[in-house]
Amino acid sequence: MKLPNKHPKMPRSKTGVLLINLGTPDSTRWWDIRKYLKEFLSDRRVIEVNPILWQIILNLFILTFRPSKTSKAYKKIWMKKQNMSPLRYYTTRQTNDLRKRMKKNFIEIDYAMRYGNPSIKSKLSGLKEKGCQEIIILPLYPQYAAATTATVCDEVYRTLMKMRWQPSLQIVPHYESEPLYIDALAKSIKKMLRAISWTPDVIVASYHGIPQKYFDKGDPYYCYCQKTTRLLTEHIRIEIPIITTFQSRFGPEEWLKPYTDETIDNLPKEGKKKILVICPGFASDCVETLEEISMEAKESFLENGGEKFLTVPCLNHDKEHIDLLEYLVKKYLIRR
Repeated sequence: MKLPNKHPKMPRSKTGVLLINLGTPDSTRWWDIRKYLKEFLSDRRVIEVNPILWQIILNLFILTFRPSKTSKAYKKIWMKKQNMSPLRYYTTRQTNDLRKRMKKNFIEIDYAMRYGNPSIKSKLSGLKEKGCQEIIILPLYPQYAAATTATVCDEVYRTLMKMRWQPSLQIVPHYESEPLYIDALAKSIKKMLRAISWTPDVIVASYHGIPQKYFDKGDPYYCYCQKTTRLLTEHIRIEIPIITTFQSRFGPEEWLKPYTDETIDNLPKEGKKKILVICPGFASDCVETLEEISMEAKESFLENGGEKFLTVPCLNHDKEHIDLLEYLVKKYLIRR
């Protein structure tokens, strides 16, 4: 349509797609780690305690001592050649691969991080400037939780509140039971089983934990994790049992059980000395999967009498994962 004379130049109307992952520090330096932790641990969705008391604890104690420990963990898995964390690397690869799949001139695909860079605000503003009048938000969390998917939505809404001309918005809420997702997980396990010469006694499906009180207040995350494991067990059809556990607990309060670390340490005592671990709740390998599981949990398992321990890589930029992301985006496209 021809614009009237002197009308401001308008970009062609497009649809924006924004993949959003948890986040990552910009480097392993103490200050960058502290900056990242401060933003993450200041989120009221993540830490549901008295905010005044928490800010005192956070700034006086946690942000004084925690960055050094976290920095050591990131240094173990940091990709030196690319000079970035694995989470940023794989999120970038997922975005680029999805762009190649969806080569349509009315679609703009990008990624953001809930905490750290690039921010949701900057990427939403960028998509708007490129003419995106419809935006699809795809949080890279298969199982919905208030501390993950909901806080992504919060930040998206805060950004839109400051826009005079808001784009229409669609959010992919969760995909814990999508057949393509379950099939991709099953294929990743079978690929690993074909590559090894031994048979695991058990497969541990380790999900990121949340405090038990969040579940008691109505968060559906625990149920979604159990559902994923159940569907995976039904779909993969192998005789190796698959159990659900929860990792990465923080602080003294009770979190979802069973705990991954305690379960893995006790398995050798039960005669289960060869295990495979998969982390279905993570779309990309990160410090929680590579350092906490593949390094720390493995070392502890072997020290407690275990014999064989392997971690199944996250779906990362596997073809099956990009198939899933493409399917999820297309479900929400207004213009097909």
